[in-house]
Amino acid sequence: MITIVNYDMGNLGSIQNMLKKIGVKSIITSTSEDILNAEKLILPGVGHFKRAMENLAAFGLIEALHHKVLVDKKPILGICLGMQLMTSYSEEGECSGLGWIDAQTLRFPPYETTGLKVPHMGWNEVSFPNKHFLAEGLVDPRYYFVHTYRVKCESLENVLCTTTYGETFHSGICKDNIVGVQFHPEKSHAFGMRLLENFCSGV
Repeated sequence: MITIVNYDMGNLGSIQNMLKKIGVKSIITSTSEDILNAEKLILPGVGHFKRAMENLAAFGLIEALHHKVLVDKKPILGICLGMQLMTSYSEEGECSGLGWIDAQTLRFPPYETTGLKVPHMGWNEVSFPNKHFLAEGLVDPRYYFVHTYRVKCESLENVLCTTTYGETFHSGICKDNIVGVQFHPEKSHAFGMRLLENFCSGV
């Protein structure tokens, strides 16, 4: 059973539908009790970083998430904004995050500087530099992105995968039981299904 965290800023239905397609049961919840009883969690997110942290606090979920992730060491997958929330700080709202990964969430340079449209939107290739269970069975994967901010890890040990859009950025992060991806596996067809299968069946 996968517990999908609802704090009013996520693509919850799409994620649950994709999990259903791969035969995985899930619940969508906004209660700390359900989080404390979870075996595996998905933290989705679409929108503004500071508003997301405020919502997590308003729902009373931050303490429960810290306990499950940092104390109980239960697996968690962050998706898009959900991944960014795992970092220490974001330029979006100049706000502290959950601080699970030593990384910052930074805005892409403006179009005037790079000639590239922001947000970064559409399909792009993803490279996994190191062996990781989340990448099992993925050959030349491509995923769907929609984001204005990207993550920069302080240590390469926490880089799960990379993507190039003008510059090469960290499109996935990892540390022990914590994994996060900037792209949307729930919108990425076969590659997304395989990644979610790997998360659901992995350690």
